[in-house]
Amino acid sequence: MSLRVVGAGLGRTGTLSLKLALEQLIGAPCYHMMEAFGRPTDIGVWQRASNGDFPDWPEFLSGYRAAVDWPASAFWSELAHAFPEALILLSTRPAEAWYKSAHDTIFRGFRDGSIDRAPAVAPLLEMVTDLFKARFTMDLENRDACIAASEAHNQNVRDTAPRHRLLEWQPGDGWEPICAALDLPVPDEAFPHRNTTAEFNSRRASG
Repeated sequence: MSLRVVGAGLGRTGTLSLKLALEQLIGAPCYHMMEAFGRPTDIGVWQRASNGDFPDWPEFLSGYRAAVDWPASAFWSELAHAFPEALILLSTRPAEAWYKSAHDTIFRGFRDGSIDRAPAVAPLLEMVTDLFKARFTMDLENRDACIAASEAHNQNVRDTAPRHRLLEWQPGDGWEPICAALDLPVPDEAFPHRNTTAEFNSRRASG
């Protein structure tokens, strides 16, 4: 099985909604950060990749037909090279809205001592730390630094992805652009909307 969609968008750009939408459209699993919770051996693979030791991508992601969200999106270029027929889907949000969402969800784990209080989560947060150091920023309380890192990432995708393979998408765009790019019919039902800030933090508190 080969990836049909490589997600290049950062976390908190509608990636869980995209995961659900792509699984419905393609009829096969889509890799997302949440996969690592159920596949703990993946954490070491991503951590090694953050340090320059890349896996055999087709073997590692066998069984998936799409990949979105961190950590996969940090390696969008490597994945696009490994899967040359895949659509490169850059999901974005306005910078201020993205930073507020990321600051209030993902970045909280680095502010509130989650590593000390939840040892089982430590390997995941250590992997994300290495990933952010290598391919984003660890200055997570610095709004300007995070927005600059996100904009640099997005601009790099725009500048380097083959134009005929690139789709830029925002959560409000819904099904139509994705279906057009994949040459698939538009579903009758509403586009999924999952993982709001409240949902993210509720799941985090309970888990």
